[in-house]
Amino acid sequence: MKHRRLSHVRVITLGYLIMILLGTALLMLPCATREGVGAGPVTALFTATSASCVTGLVLQDTATYWSLFGQLVILVLIQIGGLGFMTIAIFFFRLVSKKASLRERAVMAESINTTKMGDFSRLVRKIIIGTIALESIGGILLATHFVRQPNLGFLKGVYYGFFHAISAFCNAGFDLMGDYSSFTSLSGNVLVNAVLITLIVVGGIGFLVWDDITACRFKFKKFSLHTKTVLTVTAILILGGALLLFVFEHNNTGADKPLSEEIWVALFGSVTARTAGFNTVDTAALSSASKLITIVLMFIGGSSGSTAGGVKTTTVAVILIFLIAGMRGQDNIHFYKRRIREDVLRKSVIIISTNLLLLLLGATVLCAVQGFSITEAVFETTSAISTVGMTTGITRDLNLVSELVIIFLMYCGRVGSISFGISLFERRKPPVSYPEESVTVG
Repeated sequence: MKHRRLSHVRVITLGYLIMILLGTALLMLPCATREGVGAGPVTALFTATSASCVTGLVLQDTATYWSLFGQLVILVLIQIGGLGFMTIAIFFFRLVSKKASLRERAVMAESINTTKMGDFSRLVRKIIIGTIALESIGGILLATHFVRQPNLGFLKGVYYGFFHAISAFCNAGFDLMGDYSSFTSLSGNVLVNAVLITLIVVGGIGFLVWDDITACRFKFKKFSLHTKTVLTVTAILILGGALLLFVFEHNNTGADKPLSEEIWVALFGSVTARTAGFNTVDTAALSSASKLITIVLMFIGGSSGSTAGGVKTTTVAVILIFLIAGMRGQDNIHFYKRRIREDVLRKSVIIISTNLLLLLLGATVLCAVQGFSITEAVFETTSAISTVGMTTGITRDLNLVSELVIIFLMYCGRVGSISFGISLFERRKPPVSYPEESVTVG
């Protein structure tokens, strides 16, 4: 890295690529599958990418196709991908008493979307300890359910509990429930729903928000603008999404369910779409309106510097605040009595435009080469680039071209579509300023 003068963005992009390739090689080993023959190259690459990019789309059922070794490889990839490989790297640097260099700190800052170059050792330690604590608590709570299942027993029940806790916290969407069913059989289980929802939300609000909340001792007025924006938008999306899904599915998938179960299904659907990938109801059976709401929630995703994907809650908030300010004739955009810089607005527009362009191009390819409906194709590509993992059931029907498209979108979604573009086309040339001229728009 030092000799080749790789930029911070290229280090992150290359790091995820190396992790995916290592995971692919491990999943191709005979011991990785139950049949003992190893996965094919494309299946292994697809699964390693989905796990490393914490997506959850699968070509083969995780519980029945992969052996214990294969599942553990997937779990490790999920954990590293969720926390970010630079977080893990700096943590191990500290274990061997090696101080992270300024360059390594800069890469770490880029990987969690922060401009602060302060005490990263403290932040990384808090991230690691917090993650272990939350995943452990979640794993124990989920295990109390699974160990009581007659087909699992104690050890397997504990394993199931911790696997799903890690997958939920990292917003990965991989599950061991079998037959691609996810948690549809537990849609009314209060314990499982509550634990999974909590882990997904906490993992999706971001490490920087954790740090701010604990530092300010839960006093909202003292939070940074970033934290206030994340918490506000997250609450609106969860409650608003749940309400809309409840209304749209009341006479559809919820027609034969008790009211309490309907509420849990709607709440879970609103949370998991940003961007966990589990489901407690058959996604393909959702009404068209519910699928559209889910696509919007998937596209938005979680928050910056978190385990979630999507264009991020803060990005959408900045765009909406700008639109409202424009309608009011205001030159500057404000939120919570703070002015938002223009470069943040510019970056937000680029992120949304790039992701939207990529998912539409991907959907076009899926429609062209396999004849999927526009709804199925857009749902699948949005799920991929937003690293969600929800599907209407077409993932297992993808041909080679479509599989490669989804792999590419999952990778771009995790490293950041802008970061991926910069890593390919970045040139270190001085900026050129050209004469200004107006263009008529609108």
